[in-house]
Amino acid sequence: MVKGYENRYQIEMISIEDLIPQDHLLRQISEAVDFSKIYEFVEELYCDDNGRPSIDPVVLFKMVLIQHLYGLPSLRRTADEVYLNNAYRWFLGYGLKEETPHFSTISYNFRHRFNAETIDKIFNWILSEAATSGYLKPEAVFIDGTHIKANANTKKKIELEVPVAAKRYAEELLEEINADREEHGKKPFDMDDTTKTNGKKKDNTSKKKLKNRKKAEKTRKIVQSTTDPESGLFVKGEHQKQFAYEAHTACDKNGFVLETVVTAGNVHDSVAFDDVYDKLVENFPEIETVVADSAYKTPHICKKIFDDGRVLSTAYKRPMTKDNGHEWWKYVYDEYYDCIICPEYQTLNYRTTNRDGYREYKSNPEICRNCPTRHLCTESKECVKTVTKHIWSDYIELAEDIRHTEKYANLYKLRKEKIERVFADAKEKHAMRYTPYKGLAQVSNWVRLKFATMNLKKLAKWKWKNTHNTPENSTYLINLIINYIKPCFA
Repeated sequence: MVKGYENRYQIEMISIEDLIPQDHLLRQISEAVDFSKIYEFVEELYCDDNGRPSIDPVVLFKMVLIQHLYGLPSLRRTADEVYLNNAYRWFLGYGLKEETPHFSTISYNFRHRFNAETIDKIFNWILSEAATSGYLKPEAVFIDGTHIKANANTKKKIELEVPVAAKRYAEELLEEINADREEHGKKPFDMDDTTKTNGKKKDNTSKKKLKNRKKAEKTRKIVQSTTDPESGLFVKGEHQKQFAYEAHTACDKNGFVLETVVTAGNVHDSVAFDDVYDKLVENFPEIETVVADSAYKTPHICKKIFDDGRVLSTAYKRPMTKDNGHEWWKYVYDEYYDCIICPEYQTLNYRTTNRDGYREYKSNPEICRNCPTRHLCTESKECVKTVTKHIWSDYIELAEDIRHTEKYANLYKLRKEKIERVFADAKEKHAMRYTPYKGLAQVSNWVRLKFATMNLKKLAKWKWKNTHNTPENSTYLINLIINYIKPCFA
């Protein structure tokens, strides 16, 4: 007979409590927060006097917590693991022989009952527990985005032509553009023809001009998945393409995720910034510094942050200039005369301010035609060099000046240790490389629950470390110090 075979049929009197190690992660989590708080979040979703008794909502949330905590790929796999794992049973409050919930029950509740509002309450509750314990440090926040592979076949796609989405700050920008044009003696731009006051057009733009403007309306071509239309095509490297979502996320100095917004994978970081930032400052008005990479170094973002009385700590952004030409810094702006001085010490005078908010400074073609370094400057047939300067460029220059200060330079160095570490942990330890869900709403809830789990894990570990500092360890350290310094006084 194989050794130990008879032990399979051995009968012992033991409790499930004795089977779980005292320092098990689930014990730490169970002690860190009071899960009965969940009943308050879902109270309105249940009825006390109608229908069959439901599965405890805390159990449902704990099972999803287990899935994200241990990086299990699906709810079906989670239900199987819960049935076999004693630690999971202990955490849920189930006995060794008790039947555990079916995965379809969990899936149904999180698809149809627990909406985004409920998930937000769970996410904010864990953050409030961390804040109460004194672990949150939101004075400086680190913002970045990471892509999550969508549940979509790259071969099942169609090409579409869609209009370019209007910028959220378009109205504010147009007002300042018109003010700048009037200051330079230029006629202000007409407002959009869709803007009406008392049923009449707000401007006097002719019908012909409006018609031509509609024809010239900017559009862009996109590749849309037929499997998951709400995902976006993400180009990874030079050749690899995949449909993905992007989680735009902010964390504090201690690595707690303060906010996350999920978009399609083809949405640029700077476009999604407003949504993340607005939610951040609403929940954490004490934020002083926003740390982000060069993708966020745009005129609008710089203006928004500095106007709020906060500071943007960012990286150097290489200017996009002509190869094998004059360096960008050789074109010097003269604020007094409002002109650009070129490397040959000639002036480029103001011509206009375009609809994108850029002042255009153009050279004299008669001078440029005979310039010895024209080939390094422009290839224009008219022999005209154009240099643009955004009306909000002062904010970018302010961010550039701040970048060189010691305080904010050191703060930016922490970015890779904070937000990049959060993404690394989420993908390596908590299975966030690929989402099994389809649709922006489902993926958003899935990501938010995953980050809530990571926050809870960090909170539980820190609380456990601070409350379970055993006297034996303390005594050992004290004796070690005494023995080290004793020879100094001999």
